[in-house]
Amino acid sequence: MADPRHKLSTAELAEAGLSGWRLTGDALTATFRTRKFSTGLEFVNRIGASAEESNHHPDLTLTYPEVRVTLSSHDVGGITSRDIDLARTISGHAADLGVAAAE
Repeated sequence: MADPRHKLSTAELAEAGLSGWRLTGDALTATFRTRKFSTGLEFVNRIGASAEESNHHPDLTLTYPEVRVTLSSHDVGGITSRDIDLARTISGHAADLGVAAAE
């Protein structure tokens, strides 16, 4: 999974072991139950900072009481190691805030 331009196979995605994330077409998606709008906003801000740092940007939807995240590498038409790395970072932010992913 080292090549950030390599489109990952279904098997490679399964090996990544991302809890709370689903394969939806050519994207990874997760919905995080924030319970409060202010927590959702803090979560989105943390995701935004990490996305800027990695120069890889997810689609985000902030509503009460959840945040939906979609990750895809549009330049290769699918999921790459960049998406896996950012998904792990986002899951870490969720854990830090006590936010659970909807299963």
